[in-house]
Amino acid sequence: MEETRFSRRMQGVKGNAIRELLSVSQQPGMISFAGGLPSSETFDVEVIAEIAKEVVLADGKKILQYGSTEGYEPLREELIKYLNSQQDIKATEDNLLVISGAQQGIDLAAKAMLDPGDVVLVESPSYLAALQIFKTYEAELHVVSSDKNGIIVNELEKLIKEKKPKIVYSVPTFQNPSSVTIPLERRKKICKLLEKYDVLLIEDNPYGELRYSGEDVPHIFSLDKSNQTLYLGSFSKIISPGLRVGYAVGPVNLINKMRIGKQGTDVQTSTIAQAIVCEYFKRDLLNPHIEDVKKQYKEKRDYFLLKMEEHFPDKARWNYPEGGLFVWVVLPEEYDTQDLFKVAISEKVAFVPGASFFVNEQKNCLRLNFSNASFEQMDQGIERLGKALCEMLDC
Repeated sequence: MEETRFSRRMQGVKGNAIRELLSVSQQPGMISFAGGLPSSETFDVEVIAEIAKEVVLADGKKILQYGSTEGYEPLREELIKYLNSQQDIKATEDNLLVISGAQQGIDLAAKAMLDPGDVVLVESPSYLAALQIFKTYEAELHVVSSDKNGIIVNELEKLIKEKKPKIVYSVPTFQNPSSVTIPLERRKKICKLLEKYDVLLIEDNPYGELRYSGEDVPHIFSLDKSNQTLYLGSFSKIISPGLRVGYAVGPVNLINKMRIGKQGTDVQTSTIAQAIVCEYFKRDLLNPHIEDVKKQYKEKRDYFLLKMEEHFPDKARWNYPEGGLFVWVVLPEEYDTQDLFKVAISEKVAFVPGASFFVNEQKNCLRLNFSNASFEQMDQGIERLGKALCEMLDC
């Protein structure tokens, strides 16, 4: 079909770069550090199978039927208790929506808030799926520069005054892709800007419970006294991404608009999946499981960084993530990691080139995922990638 036959919002929109890479990363013998995949070794397969059987046999006629768009009521009750007591997120019956993964929350918020040409401010780099969603809704994206502590507040205020955005989007804790965490004092300053300029912040937090070192930082949502923050959470990284269960907490009128938008998107999040997550709460399984996942990932992070120190050339620089799933690597500005990707694929190792995470397609960065690979794959894959880097950087 001719491109002009498609809607204006879909013309020129590119696919998710990571999804496009999956076919490459699944080639025989390929070691992939590309996708943001949790380790399948952390999935409680037998526990989930047991729970699924029990909830269907106990209440199958209800949970196999259509459910409410707001979410499965027993899960909503457990979520409200959990968020208020352990996450310092003031959740109520009115400001909570169960969604099909946190990413759906970005889409529903964009659907509710954005008209063509509306401005969204994003971090640099930023989560590539969020960039894709905002572009689909024909938003005008403007970049707030970031440093080792995340969004630079003075520049954020300058852009808010100049561009008058509808939305500011941030992954403030273990950011994807950079793994940066915005510190407390900077979060407080961001909250003051939200109140001063009456602008919405989307706080996307799929990784926040995966901290392996350092001190916890309060959520922006919990610091924001002006009710200008939409908080998005997910069970994808701590139970299973295949369940597709997440949640949104935010201003009541926005949550209502998102609920209406969800009715037209998928009617409801899978009730069986919600019932499984609910049982994690009821059986007190969630917190012990998260602690086990964190222990596994800390060991992987530490080993991954050790291997990078051993095999990567001095011209490559990278961060030390306190949590999350990623290591962000920066090369000298004159190098393009798309070129490195071609060399790496010939060495049978895959990663995500950094250009997809930038509005301006900065080309000298790459993202590595350490959670999904085995220790043996790390041994081989980091050595292969180090070889590719040395070939490119002439070291």
